[in-house]
Amino acid sequence: MKMLLFAALIGATAGLLGALCGVGGGIVMVPGFVGLLGLQQKQAVATSMAVIIVIAAAATANNVRASNLIDWRVVLAVGLASAVASWFGSDLMRGLSNHTLTRIFGCTLIVFGVRMLWKG
Repeated sequence: MKMLLFAALIGATAGLLGALCGVGGGIVMVPGFVGLLGLQQKQAVATSMAVIIVIAAAATANNVRASNLIDWRVVLAVGLASAVASWFGSDLMRGLSNHTLTRIFGCTLIVFGVRMLWKG
């Protein structure tokens, strides 16, 4: 029961931040899945990718309903390129150790966080 409560809290936080910032929620979910739910890094990443489908579908449906903010040409180009890259990236992820994957994730968050703070 406690695990489901933590999972719901992680999901609500990821959904809100994903909708507000476009981060997809993985920034919240992966550390939450590892730290609060005890998942291994690989399992946290794979679970996060599956959850992002649900988050993105809900936010997209609401954005389509309420406004005309989505550039569907960009969605098509980025979506196709991302789908191909993520197919091969998931193979790469499975070949890395949990420790290496955690370090890559942490470094990525730091680099982009510093860049966003510096550039504003």
